[in-house]
Amino acid sequence: MKAEDMWKVSQGGGVKVAVIDSGVNPTSALSGRLSAGKDVSGAPGGATDDPVGHGTSVAELIAGNGRGDNVAGLAPKASILPIRTAGEGIPGARDTSTLEKAVRFAADSDAQIINMSLGGYGDKELESALNYAKKKGKLMFAGTGNDGNGENRTPYPAGSSDVIGIGSVDSTGKVADTSGNGRHVSLAAPGVDMPTSCGDSLEDHCTGEGTSYATALASASAALIWSKHPDWTANQVARALTETTSILEKDEKPSNYLGYGIVRPKKHLLEGVGEPGAPDKPAFKKNGEFVPAEASLASPSASETAGSRAEGGGGNEAAEKPAAQANEPESSSLALWWGVGVVAAVVVIGGAVTLVLRKRRAG
Repeated sequence: MKAEDMWKVSQGGGVKVAVIDSGVNPTSALSGRLSAGKDVSGAPGGATDDPVGHGTSVAELIAGNGRGDNVAGLAPKASILPIRTAGEGIPGARDTSTLEKAVRFAADSDAQIINMSLGGYGDKELESALNYAKKKGKLMFAGTGNDGNGENRTPYPAGSSDVIGIGSVDSTGKVADTSGNGRHVSLAAPGVDMPTSCGDSLEDHCTGEGTSYATALASASAALIWSKHPDWTANQVARALTETTSILEKDEKPSNYLGYGIVRPKKHLLEGVGEPGAPDKPAFKKNGEFVPAEASLASPSASETAGSRAEGGGGNEAAEKPAAQANEPESSSLALWWGVGVVAAVVVIGGAVTLVLRKRRAG
């Protein structure tokens, strides 16, 4: 992604990302990056207690400081607002219906971006909270799950028309086996062989894959652009981020696995590609159709739109897979999962480095 070159232009300074997750430990990589957060899970501890390690990994990919052996996030000078919500693997959590509270807290905070590397099946209360955050000017990203074969229901929050759903690709740009698929995928980002936090203190390094990590890099990409243009709105950042994708550049149809393509903030930061358009006009119509800057003045009003789901098309045939069906949210509690596929722990034995695969439940 030419991060070092982008960092000469922007490092995400002045942008705060709310990480709604399993909590975020104050690791050395996040020294100077964490602000006071909130715990809505009801579990022992607080927002900076991460019993799973998932939220910490996500936060480090966004804003890790890169000092010494620490992970360097893609937006290393952005700040993190940790919000711990109930979910799989958090002992003592009251229930799994706290995501709505987490979203509303993030909406009322000074964070510009909300990262949700998680999913489940939502309800009307969650949809209302997401719409509230959108109206408050927040830019929201969510993982699309790790079931490469697809499911017959849309995972939320990614399925919301107010949220940009993120798919995952490997280092060659091909769709990862653990990427979600369907109309809820709007954009994609790298999500394979990502550095993650592990060990009892979460100070050790592992590698992992999943749309959780792709979502983190999408949020960080937006932070880089927003830092360069602090007067822009969420709509403008989303449009500049989307207009620089490869699928739109090639004028192809959106893909069920890549949406409108892989995020490439370098195209905007280093080459000046990607127009912001009008500040009050959504980058996406409600049905998922992307509205480019030159057409933004003719797009529907903000009250009528906020969409992010990409229409499942035939674009990028080399990466295309069968599309999943997408249904509307049902009135049921949200059974949250963290979007982690496989985590590989790096173990040093006698000077040799061995990868030990730790299977975790795929989202």
